[in-house]
Amino acid sequence: MDIDDIGRPAEFLLVEDNPGDVRLTQEALRECKLRNNLSVVGDGVEALAFLRREGKYQDVPRPDVILLDLNLPKKGGHEVLAEIKADPVLRRIPVVIITSSEAEKDVLASYDLHVNCYVNKPVDLDQFIKVVQSVGTFWLTIVKLPDEN
Repeated sequence: MDIDDIGRPAEFLLVEDNPGDVRLTQEALRECKLRNNLSVVGDGVEALAFLRREGKYQDVPRPDVILLDLNLPKKGGHEVLAEIKADPVLRRIPVVIITSSEAEKDVLASYDLHVNCYVNKPVDLDQFIKVVQSVGTFWLTIVKLPDEN
């Protein structure tokens, strides 16, 4: 799937509980030259409800890419990732971990659970914006994604 060819904005799901990081991600994707929509949920339980279109999320679009923090309330990022990758309906959606954790055990656990990409959140604001824009550009202009929406 080439996002430019399908006539709709790319759909991102951001799973992040830090309001500052949510705002920065929104700003970065807004400044991107790609048409995109960003949905945001603040914990792992809500993320899975969104992805499964349960309750108040029954009419949400299926995301093209999931941006997932590891340190989340209610259900951690690794648990969410495991459930996504175990679900035949969800497993093909690319999941990008964007986290402050540089721990090797988190990197290994994420790849063991079939994450598509692991990115450390830069502390510098400008670098954070550049990283988010690079992730968006990579997944939506370079990578061939399945068209399952």
